[in-house]
Amino acid sequence: MNAATSPEGQADRSFPSLEIVAYSAWGFDVPLVPASFKRDWMDETAGGFAYHCLPMTLANQSGWFVLAPHGAVAEWNGGMAPTDLTVTVEGAPALVHAVSAVGSGILSWTIPYIFRTPPGWNLLCRGPSNYIKDGVQALEGLVETDWSYASFSSNWKLTRPGRVEFAAGEPIAMLVPHHRGDLEIFSVRKAELAGNRDLHAGYTEWINSRQAFIAGQRAGDPEAMKKKFQKHYFSGQTLQGMHFDGHQKKRRLRSVEGETPG
Repeated sequence: MNAATSPEGQADRSFPSLEIVAYSAWGFDVPLVPASFKRDWMDETAGGFAYHCLPMTLANQSGWFVLAPHGAVAEWNGGMAPTDLTVTVEGAPALVHAVSAVGSGILSWTIPYIFRTPPGWNLLCRGPSNYIKDGVQALEGLVETDWSYASFSSNWKLTRPGRVEFAAGEPIAMLVPHHRGDLEIFSVRKAELAGNRDLHAGYTEWINSRQAFIAGQRAGDPEAMKKKFQKHYFSGQTLQGMHFDGHQKKRRLRSVEGETPG
């Protein structure tokens, strides 16, 4: 196993490398890949403008995708029984992974792996971040994968009676490691912004600059129109020119290695 990587992909030996192992329970036909920063709806924004939102593109890449091994069509009549959701699988896959098992208009994608994470690490199984699919919503589950012997599925709840389609190769889940107990360490409080002089001054300068920039665009100011968007955060620097060395523009998650289908 290689050393962990820094935000820019360089070796970082300040902490040990960690490993997630996906043990096959019934085959390798469900692909696991680093999450992509691309989203169809973001492609459709004018000039790909949505990709200028760095916090969103980083979130898009923050985990590993589980991809559908086959296409499936789910149709729900609004009833609560498992039989009220019918699932039609496309093609003739060796194993069917899309099923109606729990009712309430929930489609379950089985994941044929037992995951093992280092001690103290969970896996959050969630829907792909910033992934929009009409008529259905991914549910989330946090699993203690450092000790559990159970597999888990990715569940999607239809939001209304109707039909939802999944294509082969479409992301059906996103796996995100979580260190157990980290959230409980934090305390949260409210405070007056003016009480933090440096933060107050920086925010005041930023919001004034932001409002002036938006006003310039609305007024057709050539300079504001040319810039299209303010690039300070994207570049990892403040309006005063201070640059944050640890700024991250991309995530470079490792590819899944090991055995492949026979």
